[in-house]
Amino acid sequence: MALLTFKGGIHPDDGKSLAKDKAIVELKPQGNLVYLVSQHIGAPASPIVEVGERVLKGQKIAEAGGFVSAPVYASVSGTVKAIEPHMNPTGATVNSIVVENDGEYEEVEYKEVKPLDELTKEEILGAIGEAGVVGMGGAGFPTKVKLSPKEPDKIEYIIANCAECEPYITADYRRMMETPEKLVGGMRIVLKLFDNAKGIFGVEDNKPDCIAKLRDLTKDEPRMEVMALKTKYPQGGERQLIYATTGRAINSSMLPADAGCVVDNVETMINIYRAVAEGKPSIERVVTVSGDAVKSPGNFLVPFGMNQAEIVEAAGGFKTEPEKMISGGPMMGFSMYTLDVPVTKTSSSILCLTKDEVAANEPTACINCGRCVDACPSRLIPSRLADYAEHHDEEKFTAHEGLECMECGSCSFVCPAKRQLKQAIGSMRKIALANRRKK
Repeated sequence: MALLTFKGGIHPDDGKSLAKDKAIVELKPQGNLVYLVSQHIGAPASPIVEVGERVLKGQKIAEAGGFVSAPVYASVSGTVKAIEPHMNPTGATVNSIVVENDGEYEEVEYKEVKPLDELTKEEILGAIGEAGVVGMGGAGFPTKVKLSPKEPDKIEYIIANCAECEPYITADYRRMMETPEKLVGGMRIVLKLFDNAKGIFGVEDNKPDCIAKLRDLTKDEPRMEVMALKTKYPQGGERQLIYATTGRAINSSMLPADAGCVVDNVETMINIYRAVAEGKPSIERVVTVSGDAVKSPGNFLVPFGMNQAEIVEAAGGFKTEPEKMISGGPMMGFSMYTLDVPVTKTSSSILCLTKDEVAANEPTACINCGRCVDACPSRLIPSRLADYAEHHDEEKFTAHEGLECMECGSCSFVCPAKRQLKQAIGSMRKIALANRRKK
């Protein structure tokens, strides 16, 4: 049977061999924990603790600041040292709660949970929202909101994004290999919210061991199916995943729910399971530390708020001083100039590279080869959009569907002229979206 995929895309060296076979190692932080009150799309959480107060692991320290928001919990026990601005992995300054770790990890007593069959849909959604679960693949959209569409009866597919198409990142792969039952358990919980839905696990075919494990676990689940996807970037993009698994297409003005779909990634599904089946808040995640500058690349289960420099040290530190450090993957991640930033709910990877190959390339004029057009998964003409962006021509940019760009970087990757197409298009897209909101 043909592998499921989409039009366009690229095949970069995935670099996954550096950390793919490294089992998850749980880390205990040594220094202070910094909890950003804005780790999600929507209103920042509001601190509910005071400086000098002792908190326990699993204690809520900031409550949701609105409907589209999420609470924040302490991942260690200790004393609140400050409530002050700190830098996040993308370089922005965010109000934060600083907790001095006492090393005791004294934990709150969690409420006893009921079996899934005895829970109502409202109770399930309440548990997910109260636990502070958000989209942990990068977007950070509050999961309770995502699972509360206006017309739940029209949702036909719950898609678990198991593609992990970004190079180097292997956190989801290790989760699928080591705790697949929690992933399936998370799917089972979400399916209870949608009576007419089918659960799909979309896994790239470079992970045959994960496909086999999930198929074995779901063989007696009539509402679940494991689909093998063609290994291609950006297979894990929301639009591409929906098209590959269901044949349905969405654009920038639509939500997945408009196509009868809900998409959540592996780490999010596992946190849904922890919230509902175990009654525990979202306080930790698996982070991949990789790149040729890292001495011992690996995958680490780390608490939110832990300093990223500590995690790199746990991976043996640097064997060579890196020229480039990235939060996330090399295609859609954010460049960092310091590791003195905390792990957040959306921190999937810390990538450290000996050479900054992008900065070393000097862009030249477009040669009109059309490679960017072939690679674009949104079926756009990136070279033309970049021209409009560079000339600040917002009218032509929007007229030629510039808002449909998903900023995956495929165009920049294949460009022989080394033009920074994604950066130019992304900047103009943000301006155009901001102006649209004003209107």
